[in-house]
Amino acid sequence: MPMTISEKILAAHSGLAQVAAGQLVDARLDFVFGNDITAPLAIDVFRRAGGGKVFDRERVGLIPDHFVPNKDIKSAQQAKLLRDFAREQELAYYFEVGRMGIEHVLLPEQGLVLPGDTIIGADSHTCTYGALGAFATGVGSTDLGAAMVTGRTWFKVPESIRLNFSGRLRPWVGGKDLILYAIGQLGVDGARYKALEITGAVIENLPMSDRFTISNMAIEAGAKVGIIPPDETTRDYVQGRARRDYHFYQSDADASYEAVHEWDISDLEPQVACPHSPENVRPVDQLEATPVDQVVIGSCTNGRLEDLRMAGRILKGRRIAPDVRCIVIPGSPEVYRQALDEGLFQIFTDAEAVISTPTCGPCLGGYMGILAAGERAVATTNRNFTGRMGHVESEVYLTSPAVAAASAVRGRITHPGEVIN
Repeated sequence: MPMTISEKILAAHSGLAQVAAGQLVDARLDFVFGNDITAPLAIDVFRRAGGGKVFDRERVGLIPDHFVPNKDIKSAQQAKLLRDFAREQELAYYFEVGRMGIEHVLLPEQGLVLPGDTIIGADSHTCTYGALGAFATGVGSTDLGAAMVTGRTWFKVPESIRLNFSGRLRPWVGGKDLILYAIGQLGVDGARYKALEITGAVIENLPMSDRFTISNMAIEAGAKVGIIPPDETTRDYVQGRARRDYHFYQSDADASYEAVHEWDISDLEPQVACPHSPENVRPVDQLEATPVDQVVIGSCTNGRLEDLRMAGRILKGRRIAPDVRCIVIPGSPEVYRQALDEGLFQIFTDAEAVISTPTCGPCLGGYMGILAAGERAVATTNRNFTGRMGHVESEVYLTSPAVAAASAVRGRITHPGEVIN
């Protein structure tokens, strides 16, 4: 029976020759992890379940990245709980401040999540690793706690929807614009519990940074996973990083899909998701009179080196608009060091932006840029629901780093081509 890439991965991890959409499977897990918000609950479940030792100290990761460096006493207690558990269990992969990055940037860099893996994390944007050709999905803390004991979890094999992108990208259009366009077309529940399989010549020519961005936001269409078939670009990324063996899976040519969407994006302009939903997507030129108070460049969606380079290209030799504050958040220590070495920090500080340590920060309303009532932000983050970045009367517009940086310079939502002709 022909299978999709998602079905093949789940079959292999369930000890089955084949699986079909709708089937329940008990799957072996290659890596499981949590952060400083979700892991404390999972640790409690682990203890109440009678867990003595985790199933494998080298396949469980703890990454305090949401409220660290600790923003208050409560966050300090949460982080300490992770630290103590990691020491007790002798976990190989606990990342302390200074070595910690935003989990979905850090784990691929560290070679801990790999092609062909089945991965769960107690964070909804775990689907990011689908960019590597892995079946990766977010779960609740209870499921994480159980998985830390058993090294397994159950799935209902999802139906697959294929998105095929053809054409040629226009200037300033990249992965963020493609996934925003897709969410605008599908809606926030258009792929609910489906595997989005993202293909086409446009995708094949994208660097890994753009692929991570696309897979990261698959959850915003309701998808279980956003998976990109691995290729030589994937191999180039994982070689030298991988800490264990990996496997490339591909869908069979005659695999069955619930739906196939064919999109020629040759005329696509930079996209913006307007408040208060990632599906409320419009081209940037329809919003260019919209003033902004804050710009955030970073997050697990767009906190990679290529994202900072794009922002630096626009900000070089320019200054942030007088009434705008701009916050730049590198996604990991590696990104931080490389950006520093390349002179990007000089560009950002000359432009009067501020630079944060790697952290999720304001993306989920944590800290490092909370919005007041009536304020409006342009952000390279992944969600813009009511109150997501602060006050319920604030607004968040989701964009690419290029649009965000141009908007910081102009003080209003701006097409990058207006700043750099």
